[in-house]
Amino acid sequence: MWLFGRKGPSGFSSSSTAEEVTQGIDGTGLTAIVTGASSGIGTETARVLALRGVHVIMGVRNVAAGRDVKEAIVKEIPTAKVDTMELDLSSIASVRKFAADFSSSGHPLNLLINNAGIMATPFMLSKDNIELQFATNHIGHFLLTNLLLDTMKKAARTSKREGRIINVSSEAHRYTYKEGIHFDKINDQSGYSNFAAYGQSKLANVLHANELAKRLKEDGVDITANSLHPGAIVTNLFRHMGPISGLVNIFGKIALKNVQQGAATTCYVALHPQVKGRSSEYFKDSNIGQASAHGRNVELAKKLWDFSMKMVK
Repeated sequence: MWLFGRKGPSGFSSSSTAEEVTQGIDGTGLTAIVTGASSGIGTETARVLALRGVHVIMGVRNVAAGRDVKEAIVKEIPTAKVDTMELDLSSIASVRKFAADFSSSGHPLNLLINNAGIMATPFMLSKDNIELQFATNHIGHFLLTNLLLDTMKKAARTSKREGRIINVSSEAHRYTYKEGIHFDKINDQSGYSNFAAYGQSKLANVLHANELAKRLKEDGVDITANSLHPGAIVTNLFRHMGPISGLVNIFGKIALKNVQQGAATTCYVALHPQVKGRSSEYFKDSNIGQASAHGRNVELAKKLWDFSMKMVK
């Protein structure tokens, strides 16, 4: 249980749960994609959105695990509308296939929750020869968002309901490489730090949301884009961290958020009327926070956008 739960202006705090921040909100008629929904806060996000009447499509790498989560949600909430689709965010081909399959399904899309992530992995390259954390946490979501944008614009127009794009970042975005993004050394093993590379990918989530928000506003589209810090949570994200993983499991129960609290900010930003019209913001503990100086750097956001466009061709 999180120890320090002082409420912010929203009326919620770090100890608020996903169910609490969406209490009384009806999401019927909305369709959401949640990436990385087969474990941790992704699962809880999918469950609570389904509880509020949202049709949830879970984008999962492990289809069997996704199926188990879907069955558990439907068992608890018999009225839940939940589907699973295969999605490996470290693979550009997989992202393209997912987007094409979703678009041809004819479903509208109101909420895109870019939640999936890996953390502090040893140096590895993806199938597309991109450093794995940058590929999975940023590039995959960047491409997915771009490919689904027309579907979201159409849904916003026809439903007259605001579309929301949410990048699940982290306070780790503050602890990146000195220049923020290693543009010329993304795949350089010699200067690689697993923690700084994680921070870099989470900074990219913030910058992506900010640049996207700017472009959506210029287009006059009723879609917002925001990023958030879910809180430090006991999840399997820590699996690559050796001895730290054990300490997290021992002490995490006291100082870290549980999964119900960890999914709260995502669900708040996805559904709460307080967030209507808010774009290019960085949320934490179900309140508006402030990203780092790098995270607020407009030129860096534009540079990352152009760089990412080249990477996904």
